[in-house]
Amino acid sequence: MTTIHRQHCITLDATDPLAALREQFTLPDDLIYLDGNSLGALPRATPVRVQQVMSDEWGEGLIRSWNTAGWIDLPRRVGNKIARLVGAAPDELVVTDSTSINLYKVLSAALAITRADAPQRRVIVSERENFPTDLYMAQSLAAQYGMQLVLVEKGQALSRLRDDVAVLLLTQVNYRSGALHDMAAVTAAAHAAGVLTVWDLAHSAGAVPVDLNGAQADFAIGCGYKYLNGGPGAPAFVWVHARHVNRVEQPLSGWHGHAAPFVFTPGYQPAQGIARYLCGTPTLLSLAALDCGVDTVLAAEPLGGMQALRRKSLALSDLFIRLVQEQLSAHPITVATPLDAAQRGSQVSLTFDGDGYAVMQALIARGVIGDFRAGDKARGDPDLLRFGFTPLYLRHVDVFDAVQTLRDILDSGTWREARFARKGAVT
Repeated sequence: MTTIHRQHCITLDATDPLAALREQFTLPDDLIYLDGNSLGALPRATPVRVQQVMSDEWGEGLIRSWNTAGWIDLPRRVGNKIARLVGAAPDELVVTDSTSINLYKVLSAALAITRADAPQRRVIVSERENFPTDLYMAQSLAAQYGMQLVLVEKGQALSRLRDDVAVLLLTQVNYRSGALHDMAAVTAAAHAAGVLTVWDLAHSAGAVPVDLNGAQADFAIGCGYKYLNGGPGAPAFVWVHARHVNRVEQPLSGWHGHAAPFVFTPGYQPAQGIARYLCGTPTLLSLAALDCGVDTVLAAEPLGGMQALRRKSLALSDLFIRLVQEQLSAHPITVATPLDAAQRGSQVSLTFDGDGYAVMQALIARGVIGDFRAGDKARGDPDLLRFGFTPLYLRHVDVFDAVQTLRDILDSGTWREARFARKGAVT
């Protein structure tokens, strides 16, 4: 295997057709940011836009801005932008609430449809490694509907799709390993078994090409603060296939989901289409910030869009994996993410036979930011060091330098210093 040199990475960056997209972001010069899979970087346009909403639209326009500044339409307008990234048609996707709340809405709707069409189906299937909030919501709804949540090991979901299953709930990119589901193949298998699908796109929207309509998916939700760069606590989005959207009412019947919110009648009448999945008053400042974040991803459209971003993402993660294998072979480090590029999202996770949390804290202290996810010790699941590869702003030389820093920390043993073992509230 040919040794990779830093100059080679610099050359790759000099010829990168997406290199200019990095200028959209505010990034500290002395920091390598590999945690866009948890929180995207700050777009340069966001502070200006949010300040304009506060000073002009709120400060001067006041209540008039619901009409004059188009506040009332912002959930739909930003939703239509996200729709371009995930294979949804115009006015099929709306921005609203949080990922957890939107999951509650769509899973409730899916269960209501199944209860009407096939009441004998009483099981929700998901993976044990699915993101915990998804499982918590599914557990709650299973109890409310008198159903059962069945958790399977990774790769075993399709084999559990028997005639008692109502819904298959999956995150397209696994938050721990970065493993990527083939949405079209999984959805086709679920439909062949008479099962509806609910997809969580938190780790795929803005990171990998998604085609919800092409895959004939049923329901999808996702967050705005990871690869969409909407900022901490950014609102989430919800999508429902046209064949389902008007069949049932979602359970959180807030006034913005009403067919005529400003008629103020006491009885609820749901809006037609995806608007019925709105709930309370939209969070305008956060929506304005998310609008800027989504624009940073759409800026890649003239350069090849999501396909171009995907190619660079895989080039970056391939480089990282190769450097880890080449540079860290003397240390108990293992790549936990699929080596096959077609089977992974935009992150790479590593296991470390030792205190992985301390290693990550030592990395962060050296200006390389990833994150840590603890494993289930009772099941023998490993702790993971996670590294996200956001092609909008990450360079090949960043990847090279990150692995060199990790090697130095492991070679020197500095991660064993007591200060790196002290755990914060957020890991």
